[in-house]
Amino acid sequence: MHPSKILLAALLLSTLALSATSSKVTYDGRAIIIDGKHKLLVSGSIHYPRSTAEMWPDLIKKSKEGGLDAIETYVFWDSHEPARREYDFSGNLDLIRFLKTVQDEGLYAVLRIGPYVCAEWNYGGFPVWLHNMPGVQMRTANDVFMNEMKNFTTLIVNMVKQENLFASQGGPVILAQIENEYGNVMSSYGDEGRAYVEWCANMAQSLHIGVPWIMCQQSDAPEPMINTCNGWYCDQFTPNRPTIPKMWTENWTGWFKSWGGKDPHRTAEDLAFAVARFYQLGGTFQNYYMYHGGTNFGRTAGGPYITTSYDYDAPLDEYGNLNQPKWGHLKELHDVLHSMEDTVTRGNISSVDFGNSVSGTIYSTEKGSSCFFANTDSKNDTTINFQGIDYKVPAWSVSILPDCENVVYNTAKVSAQTSVMVKKTNVAEDEPAALSWSWRPETNDKSILFGRGDVTANQILDQKEAANDLSDYLFYMTSVNLKEDDPIWGNNMTLRIAGSGQVLHVFVNGEFLGSQWAKYGVFDYVFEQQIKLNKGKNIITLLSATVGFANYGANFDLTQAGVRGPVELVGYHDDEIVIKDLSSHKWSYKVGLEGLYQELFSSDSSKWQQDNYPTNQMFTWYKSSFKAPLGTDPVVVDLIGLGKGLAWVNGNSIGRYWPSFIAEDGCSLDPCDYRGSYDNNKCVTNCGKPTQRWYHVPRSFLNNEGDNTLVLFEEFGGDPASVNFQTIAIGSACVSAEENKKIELSCQGRPISAIKFASFGNPLGTCGSFSSGTCEASNDAISIVEKACVGQESCTIDVSEDTFGSTTCGDDVIKTLAVEAIC
Repeated sequence: MHPSKILLAALLLSTLALSATSSKVTYDGRAIIIDGKHKLLVSGSIHYPRSTAEMWPDLIKKSKEGGLDAIETYVFWDSHEPARREYDFSGNLDLIRFLKTVQDEGLYAVLRIGPYVCAEWNYGGFPVWLHNMPGVQMRTANDVFMNEMKNFTTLIVNMVKQENLFASQGGPVILAQIENEYGNVMSSYGDEGRAYVEWCANMAQSLHIGVPWIMCQQSDAPEPMINTCNGWYCDQFTPNRPTIPKMWTENWTGWFKSWGGKDPHRTAEDLAFAVARFYQLGGTFQNYYMYHGGTNFGRTAGGPYITTSYDYDAPLDEYGNLNQPKWGHLKELHDVLHSMEDTVTRGNISSVDFGNSVSGTIYSTEKGSSCFFANTDSKNDTTINFQGIDYKVPAWSVSILPDCENVVYNTAKVSAQTSVMVKKTNVAEDEPAALSWSWRPETNDKSILFGRGDVTANQILDQKEAANDLSDYLFYMTSVNLKEDDPIWGNNMTLRIAGSGQVLHVFVNGEFLGSQWAKYGVFDYVFEQQIKLNKGKNIITLLSATVGFANYGANFDLTQAGVRGPVELVGYHDDEIVIKDLSSHKWSYKVGLEGLYQELFSSDSSKWQQDNYPTNQMFTWYKSSFKAPLGTDPVVVDLIGLGKGLAWVNGNSIGRYWPSFIAEDGCSLDPCDYRGSYDNNKCVTNCGKPTQRWYHVPRSFLNNEGDNTLVLFEEFGGDPASVNFQTIAIGSACVSAEENKKIELSCQGRPISAIKFASFGNPLGTCGSFSSGTCEASNDAISIVEKACVGQESCTIDVSEDTFGSTTCGDDVIKTLAVEAIC
């Protein structure tokens, strides 16, 4: 056969195959419709660059097992286009591989192209070179910006199309998003902001992807964009047109953490309550932000002052472990909701007000009815009567009755296990008890002593413009000549610097003067220290160390970084204050550190000193070798004792570290009460401890055979003597479940070794502190649970008197099984 005919036949077969597997995605006022079927969809956010490609299959598998239908991700412009028209889709930036992994698991995908993403990501995902383009104004009707945004958006769409990954081509992507939360800030951009939104919608539609486009937090999203909700609760959200479904693109499963901030936690009960309320009141698509938070490797954390950990208290923790009971409690909810899909997405809706903050919603079809009963009172349980049957609805909870008769699920009653995770020491063969360290100083004499840089300007530059985000570090250097008759000269002089909130180290004539920094949400401060200057020439060197650029808010891209200015010498005399403004002096600039230019984090340089490493010395490099911890459990490195800096394992950046930044006060000793509206200041922990002590080292960064190398750049000064590698595994599993439930205990891949506690009756306490109550079953609960579970990786137990025997509890007591198992 002629080659052209072979090609034609292949194209025909390809077209036929595509048409046979492609899906039609539409919508109406109730739901997303896929191939004619109304869908109740549960999605979860996983950001591919915040894990590794080797982690993706396990994360997505666990997401599916948790009852998700779809995986949602942003697309990170700054990572994919680090320099204009230079692209990177390698390693954990391989978007196509990520989407195909989602497809392989049989899940849908939601592609939030943005390309502004927020996400506590550096500069909101914008590349800094974009900020530095002449004439650019970002996120508004500006030709320079819109041309670049269109170029990148088109690039992503074409890549996805080329691999047939849109549902219209037979792929997993059922929805795409343009822009992101612009409605929150649009008023600051005036008429040009409105024009920009119209342009975004038209540009997106012109790409013809064959699936719907969404705009989140955009109440006036133009047709045919679907406007969606983000927040802790979206049950009261109403779409801007009756012909589009009620969708929730970000249900915040916890919250991000910042250096110096507390650890936020959102309870499983409250999260489930928010989800159930949303579906009760007509929602049919919701996405967990985050389902797996992951790690801000490298310099990707934004804020500024967002931590390297982006755990988010998500259902899958930073390392990919199940965060129990949150994962399991939500899985049960998803299973119940999916069993009601047809009724909830197509049924007739009626409501009942039972009083006392309790409401009911009934979905009815010709096949049957499903009911939700919600109690929004934050304190009081209430008993209602529905169709002749009494139902007790706990405070701040939703009961779900798939048949409108039997309560199958209540958001406040958690029967999923609680997993207590523990950190275990590295027991790799012949691994020494303490790491051996070599070291070398960071040599920046040219900058600190002599003020020599690479470029000069007669002004103080924004660090984004001077450094173009090539490094956290930028030297600002100037000189000042003083004579004895200078009006400022005296015995009481200070150097005063207006900073931008980032970290600042100050040197005068080669001597360290002091440092200052802020915390999340603070974008300025004034550094002022007394100084001694020489007659004649004096060198002033300022080293700015950014901790991520701003990522959110109106005109966030204009938030200054580095030294804001002015920089002033202040002379305090008896009767007057004299100020010499150095801001318009000739300033010299140098980007980065010598050790970073030399790539000490990955080179085999022999210039490391082997003995007597210094401690508490600023700007010091440390290096050590270690064996990979045995097994497959996630690995962390404990950096206690260090100040602040950067860390690499085998040349892979594991992010910024800052264990010396102690979390602020404000934690309560009282147990967290799930009842009542949640925000990130509720249920916080870790006060008075290092903000982040442990740092994730993905297994794919490690050599299982031979040595591995850890390199640290210590900026503040610290002691690496206590640095060590550990693994994270489940140490114990607890469950507390009411009668007539089947519970599962699991040690997540390792055997259950013992049962520490088991009681069926009215046991007291919580995981780790269970005790017997006033009544118990006639049979020995520990023996029964031991027989069913010890030696097994997981076991299932029927919580009933049939299993444990009759109890001495009265009829008014709700019988409960409490178990604590050791893994």
